[in-house]
Order: sequence, then structure tokens, then C-alpha cells
Amino acid sequence: MPAPLDEKVLRVFGEAAVDKKLARYEVVSRLPRFIAEYLISKYYHLDPTNWAEKVARVVEEYYPDPKDRERVLSKAIRVGEIKLIDEFEVYVDLKLGVYFLRIPNLQINDALIERGLVSKYERLFTGVWGIGVLDYRPELVDVAKINKWGRVPTPLELVEFEPFQVYNVSVEEFTDRRQFFTTGEWVDLLVKSIGLNPAMYSPRQKLLLLTRLVPLIESNVNLLELGPRATGKTYLYRNVSYYTRIYAGGTISAARLFYDARLRIFGDIGTRDAVIFDEISRVRLSNPDEIVAKLKDYMVDGHFERAQLKRAHSTCSLVFSGNVELIDYGVPGDIVGYLPQFMRDTAFLDRIHGLLPGWELPKILQSDVHLAYGYGLSVDYLSEVLHRMRIVSFETLVDQHFELSGSYTIRDEKAVKKVLSGLLKLLLPHREFNRTELDSVARIAVELRQQVADTLSRLSPAEFPRRRLDIKVRG
Repeated sequence: MPAPLDEKVLRVFGEAAVDKKLARYEVVSRLPRFIAEYLISKYYHLDPTNWAEKVARVVEEYYPDPKDRERVLSKAIRVGEIKLIDEFEVYVDLKLGVYFLRIPNLQINDALIERGLVSKYERLFTGVWGIGVLDYRPELVDVAKINKWGRVPTPLELVEFEPFQVYNVSVEEFTDRRQFFTTGEWVDLLVKSIGLNPAMYSPRQKLLLLTRLVPLIESNVNLLELGPRATGKTYLYRNVSYYTRIYAGGTISAARLFYDARLRIFGDIGTRDAVIFDEISRVRLSNPDEIVAKLKDYMVDGHFERAQLKRAHSTCSLVFSGNVELIDYGVPGDIVGYLPQFMRDTAFLDRIHGLLPGWELPKILQSDVHLAYGYGLSVDYLSEVLHRMRIVSFETLVDQHFELSGSYTIRDEKAVKKVLSGLLKLLLPHREFNRTELDSVARIAVELRQQVADTLSRLSPAEFPRRRLDIKVRG
């Protein structure tokens, strides 16, 4: 029999709910979780008995392993078309007046796409997962030569497309449905929805876990998390939202981050809801002076410039994530020692809104113990809700119900309000609450900024003397 919370989730959210244990099946393990749950939900509701076989066939046939690239391209030549699951992305070449298509799984950056699909699915400009039919059209090479494009496209054209991402999401319905849950139930529902078992976390740890979602629901939030390996830092951002880009080490260029002057296209900061710098100790910047300077400017007000792009604005949040060793359970070593050199700059660190103490979170080790089971919100649905709620303002609510006290700087004040707004959107989106609920959320927001203030003081005690931040709930 379903647990009482499972019954309520099914009753209130209907098809937006999914059994989280199903997403662990091997047949969908290669897919991002938001795509896996989309397919599971679709086929499970159609055929609860044979859904796994149908999903397995779809994944095997249409989502090839990258090592099978040549086999897939060969099929395009032999058959004349191929059908693929991938994250398709369109970019514009203004000089040629052409839309080019990126197909990551085939390592192709210059296929073509029918213009009608671009008009119908404008989100292709930022990348959309779906299933597409690509025609093999060798005559496109001749078209490029005749029109003197100066580049030869890959002779594949996307002619049919079915997006996998949920479009019929109503933020109003989502917020209205919050009233049917207690705050404790709602927190557990969100934890289950991101794929984890709420029974394995204390109330405080659950709030810390959900704080990871703040950059996805609140615009222009800069968050730093340090914690041991295997606590789910990367897993969450890779699997809970399709509006993120993760840099897992490696070298990062200004073109990839901000603006590619050669192609005249925005980088990830200009097109994503959040950019995650994973394992920050291993991050390498191709031109550190330029990139760090631009990051510092961007982290103040969301504006950036590069080359002929004089001034642009983005709502993209930034997340910096790093691993630390514990000297005792829940006690990290020297925090500063785990930061890369560019983040030890106090001007850079002061622009971080909160330092999340990931060292307090337990490791995720056993799937049957630590991962979610029972019903939660499907990740594709949750991802779209988080994305759409970024434009919802809770600024008035924050100003009405909270009073900051202590030695706040302007950046401290902005940081606490940003994190607090994001947490309120997550936990109390219906704007109904009591004083205790507001107080627990407020304490987390202040604590995260206090961690930043304390680290700044350790780096430069003369410039940043010790200060204490506090907050009061009004009324």
C-alpha cells in the first residue's frame, strides 16, 4: 500500500508525480534523470505492465553510445535518415542567414534544421532534449558551395522534432497545490523529488540540501558549496534541471562562458539559468585575468561585456562547488586551502552570496538506503517550475517580514535577501506561513552569508574585521 504522503502526492499532482524507484532501472541509467523520468512517466501511464521494455527499446534504438557514432552516420547514408534522442541546440549565422544545429551525441556542430521547427520550438536556441528525425541530404554541400558560404555543413537536416520537456506547466497551479501539504511534508516531497530519501536527513540537513536549488529558482545568485565527495553536489545540478551547464574541471574560455566573438553567439552565462563550476580546485581558466575580471563584474549586477558585445545582461546564477576532507565528522579542514587561487581574492569572494556547509551532509552510498523511493514530482516537471519561478518576485514579502540586524554591508544585505527569497519560493510558494517557518528559513540564509563573512575575515582581517549578522522576523 502507498504511504500516506505518496497517496497525497498522487492525488494532488496526478501525472506530474512519478515513482522515484523506477528511475533507477538500468534501461534509463545513461540518460539525465529529467529525461529518464519523462520517458518513464510517459510509457508507464500508457502501459504499466510493459513500460520498461518499451523504454528500453526507445533508448537502445535512438540514444546511441558516443562510441557508435560512425555506425549511426553510416546508417544515415544507407537509409537516408536517422532518428535520435539528444539535446539539440540551434545557433544563428547572421552573415550567411543560416540556422546551424548542434548534435552533441554525434559531435556535430554544423548540421541544418528546417526553419519551421525553429519558429515552433524557440527554446532550441538554448538547447532542448527531444527525439528528432534527421534527413541525410548530400545536396546541402552543393548549396553551400553555390551560395559561397565559406564553410561546408554536415549534410544532415532536422526535419521532425518532438521535445521531451514539459510545456504545460502552470506556476499558479503548483503554488496552489502547496496548501495541501504541511511544511514538513512539502520538504520531504522536494527531497524525494530530487532523488534522495528524506528519512536519511535531519530537518537541518534537508534545508541545506534544498538550498542547492536556490540558484535554479532565484536569478543571479552566487553560491559556493564545499563538502566531501559523494554527497550529491554534481548529481543534483546535472539531473534536476535542463537549464544548467556544468564545468567539471578542465579549461574554461571567455568565449564559452560569455560571448564567442568569432561565431557571434552568447556563451553559457548568457543562455543558462545556472552555470556550475564543479571541483573548483581543478578548474583552469584559459585567460585568468580576463575571465576573473569579467566574472567579478558580472557577479555584481548581472551585466557583462566582451569584444564587439558592448553590454549584455543575464539572470544566470553561478555555483562553485568543491571537495573538502573532514578532520572529524562534520568538521572540515581549512576552507581557504580548498579554494583555487582566483577565489582567494577577497573582492571575488565577497560577491558570493552564501557558503553552503556541505560538510554537514552525509554521503550517498547505498541506493536502497539513500536514494528516493515512493512518489515525488517528476524532475522534468520540477525543472520547468524552478525555471519559470525565477521571474516571480518575493522581494516585497522579504522586506515586509524580515528585519536585518548586525554589522551588515550592502553586499551582505543583498546576499541574505537573495538566498532568503529563493528559499521562500521553494518552501512557501503559496505565501502562507507562520513565524516559526519564517524563522527557520531566515536562519539558513543568514548563516550562509555569515560563512562568507568569516572566510573573508580569515583571508584579510584588516579589510574584513569579524562581524556578526542577524535577522528578526517582524510581527
